[in-house]
Formats: sequence, C-alpha cells, structure tokens
Amino acid sequence: MDRSYLEMIRRRAAWAALFPAVILADVLTLLVYREADAASLAGMQAHLAQEVLRFHVLADSDSEEDQSVKRKVRDGVLDFLEEEMPETSGAEEAAQWVREHIDEIEEVSRGIVAAEGKDDPVSAAVTTCWFPDRSYGDLTFPAGNYEALRIEIGSGRGHNWWCVLYPSLCFLDTANAVVPEEGKQKLKNVLTDEEYARVTAGSDFEISWYFW
Repeated sequence: MDRSYLEMIRRRAAWAALFPAVILADVLTLLVYREADAASLAGMQAHLAQEVLRFHVLADSDSEEDQSVKRKVRDGVLDFLEEEMPETSGAEEAAQWVREHIDEIEEVSRGIVAAEGKDDPVSAAVTTCWFPDRSYGDLTFPAGNYEALRIEIGSGRGHNWWCVLYPSLCFLDTANAVVPEEGKQKLKNVLTDEEYARVTAGSDFEISWYFW
C-alpha cells in the first residue's frame, strides 16, 4: 500500500481521536465564559438596584377601561411628584421622601379612580419587587429585585406600567418613548462605563416593551 496513503490514514485516525477532546474544550470554554458573564450581569444588576427607584402601577385588569384608569393614575401621580418632590441626592433619599408622602400619593390615586366612576381599592407602598428584563426607551434593565413605588389598583392583575423615578427617567413624551437626557446623565454618573454600556446596548437582555 502506498506510504503516503498510509500516512493520510494515520492523520485521519489521529484527528478523529482528538476531535471529541477539541469539542469538549470548546464547550467548557463557553460554559466558563457564560458563567463569568452571568456573574458580571448579576453584580451590575445589584449595583444598579442601589442607584434607582422604580415606579410601578398595576391595573385591575386588561380591559380597556381599567388600562385607561391605570394610565390616568400614572399621569396624576407623576404630576404630583413633579410638583411636590424636591431634588434628591440619591435613590435612598428619594425613596424616603416617597415613604413620608405615601398617604398623599394614595389620596391622589384614589381620587383619580373615583373620578373615573370606579370603586376599586388602591394601595401604594415603597417595596422591593422582582422585575423581569425590561426595556424602557433606549434603556434596558436586567431582571432582579428593585425598590419601587408600587401602586395597585383593584386586584392588580392587569398589564402594568413602570418607569424610573430616580434618577428621573419617566417619559417626557409617552407616545414616542422619549427618556429625559438629564436622568440618563445622572444614571451614567453613578454607573461604571461598562455597566452603562450594557444598560444602553439593548442587546445583552431580552428586549420587550415597558408593560406586560
């Protein structure tokens, strides 16, 4: 048998024996990379959660009427906060102010619900909530626990709406999803360059609209 042919057979046999090991090494490298990336994302989310206060409004149901009430409560509470809430130096201070004025926020919310001819109960509280990955304008927040002003209307089982109260990232233009540049700059100032790049990349997390 031709020597060159025998050499080709040997090389193929050697590659066939080596191939599973190469595949295994690639798989292990990928798993290590993903684990490191997941740990990095978890750390970034934990830091982000310390720097923001979210706003969460839950409708009674998905009916058009209840969704309309939810939007009016959202707008009324945002108007109240814009008029009454002073400039704060951080998320913790903002959350403390909201806690101190939670009765007024509930009163505003209940007044709007009643004006719409509804008798649904309304509750408001600053609480820690779990949020899935959510995009808001050109910002994407990773899943995790965040402190939020949470307003529940009725059963609170309808599609909800959220934004970020601190730094101020609630839409200036709801129809076109325009996020205030001043709020984005404040967020950038408290995050590392890498963290801010991930929040604004729009590709590291699942992209979806800002309501469920």
